[in-house]
Amino acid sequence: MFMACEPLAGKRFVQVTAQRTKADWAAFVRDLIDVQYPHAEKLVLVMDNLNTHTPSSFYEVFPPEEARRLARKLEIHYTPKHGSWLNMAEIELAILTRQCLQQRLATPELMRQEVAAWQQERNQANVTLSWRFTASDARIKLKKLYPSLEV
Repeated sequence: MFMACEPLAGKRFVQVTAQRTKADWAAFVRDLIDVQYPHAEKLVLVMDNLNTHTPSSFYEVFPPEEARRLARKLEIHYTPKHGSWLNMAEIELAILTRQCLQQRLATPELMRQEVAAWQQERNQANVTLSWRFTASDARIKLKKLYPSLEV
């Protein structure tokens, strides 16, 4: 499952795939760029560090010109290792799991339908996320992950 969210606008985009391959990720992101945000100069993505989540995936899937066009549209920030909870899409995935996926879904198609219905309902309700984790909180909570510069 791939999830993109625009937390302040109350939008999320979810795609259920059979696997989580580079090709699946590249197709999902191309859809974000060309269909969901066709007029955006740049999309800022905050993602975990999966090996499929890199612009190099575009080059493995699309011709070089297309791969370069897509890569140039992105500004990517990776969450720290073991820090995927910092990613707001992960928060949305947790909500999706609680509200929709805790039941047994007999087929992949039924899962796609349930996820699409959940996405539509949340997007129509314009449910936003309010991020309250500040830079000062990060300096305390993530202190062991980042070196301190002492002069």
